[in-house]
Amino acid sequence: MRSIFIKEINSFFSSIVGYVAVMIFLVACGLFLWVLPEYSILDYGYATLDKFFDIAPMLLLLLIPAITMRSFADEFRAGTIEWLSTKPLTSIDIIVGKYLAALTLVVFALLPTLIYVYTISNLAVAGTHIDTGGIIGSYIGLFFLAATFTAVGTFCSSLTANQIVSFLVALFACFILYAGFEAFSNIPAFTGGLDYYLSMIGMSFHYTSISRGVIESRDIIYFLSLILLFITLTQFSINSRTWDTAK
Repeated sequence: MRSIFIKEINSFFSSIVGYVAVMIFLVACGLFLWVLPEYSILDYGYATLDKFFDIAPMLLLLLIPAITMRSFADEFRAGTIEWLSTKPLTSIDIIVGKYLAALTLVVFALLPTLIYVYTISNLAVAGTHIDTGGIIGSYIGLFFLAATFTAVGTFCSSLTANQIVSFLVALFACFILYAGFEAFSNIPAFTGGLDYYLSMIGMSFHYTSISRGVIESRDIIYFLSLILLFITLTQFSINSRTWDTAK
């Protein structure tokens, strides 16, 4: 697993793709938070990062599929997945190694945004304090959201040898899991109790819950269950493809 992890990290940073993806994410965050009037913190009037945590999931929806789209699609296209299968590695070693490498790159992209916390604390009125608990909770929620998106993207990459198809499928799947169920819950036909349970299936409900600064076990279990589910589905997908090739 460690060798796969190091190989993936090196491949990310040995090409321009990893740098471009991270730079686009950071530039987009900067434009939304400090330039565009609708989202600008300077025009908002409050020393809070709520605007950032509102738009960050949608930006991660674009960043993470772009990072994960090549995880297995490149292996299938180049025919190296069979070569990896002959090594003293289990399929779960390969999957988790690639998953952790992609997640590490996402965390690397999120780290520079911590400067926003320092900036907001200096913009606050003298003698007041920013909501540190809410910010910490929001970053924890953002990490679990990114970890789940990465698991979904890794699974989608295992379905095809085409990187563009992998990107589009991962983008659609992450959007449905994040905002789709929340949108379905607003349909009038589901009002009266079912709407609440539909919204609970979506990641937006649990991300918002953690972002309040109250970390509940049900939200953590939800994200961990989704991560485990998609890693397991990835294992089934990889095993079926390599088994078909072997036959």
